[in-house]
Amino acid sequence: MCASRTTTSTARNVPETPKPSADQASLIEQVEQIAAGLAQTFAPFCEVVVHDLRDPQHAVLAIHNNLSGRATSDPATELGLARIADPDYPQIVANYTNQFADGRPAKSTSIGIRDADGRYVAALCLNVDLTLFRSMRNALEQFTATDASPLQESLDPANAAAIRRRIDQYAASLASSPQLLKADERRALMRELKAGGFLEIRRAMEIAAAHLGISRATAYNDVNKQ
Repeated sequence: MCASRTTTSTARNVPETPKPSADQASLIEQVEQIAAGLAQTFAPFCEVVVHDLRDPQHAVLAIHNNLSGRATSDPATELGLARIADPDYPQIVANYTNQFADGRPAKSTSIGIRDADGRYVAALCLNVDLTLFRSMRNALEQFTATDASPLQESLDPANAAAIRRRIDQYAASLASSPQLLKADERRALMRELKAGGFLEIRRAMEIAAAHLGISRATAYNDVNKQ
């Protein structure tokens, strides 16, 4: 019900809607405020639409960051009519494939809004223009692509991975992460690394300090403090 503006349904296909109430009007007014906030946050890539399902022939109540070319008072889309006809229709239909009138690909999410009696009275829809994001993805894929090398080369100091792996194992045993270890836990770890010969590796203190998120001076202090 989001990006497409095509609908072939007529008034006789839409069930009669109960008379609008003040509570419904207040609810829809709040939805309009939410839509305005979302539109400002995700501009200009996301169209945000509020549909008033109480009036399906003029359902588009508000449209922000207009990407689909629709206008207020345009009729409900097929998804909106389905919600009106079926109170058990899913309240959230998220991340489904859609398309704008000019062919641009879109990703849409539609959220049905129920009143106190459980009837669908409105819908909040988001339509994201994927054109730029797909271009960015293609650029990133090209930038990060690599070719086969005639030999195996490592830019990491020898056995640096072993130091990091041992630090990770120690932190995991405490249900923590290397950067979140307490001072006494970190000192115990450094003693273990020293006892296991890990600190004999070239640049070991620098590697351990970087992985722990501390300075080399602190790492040396942890080793020497008993």
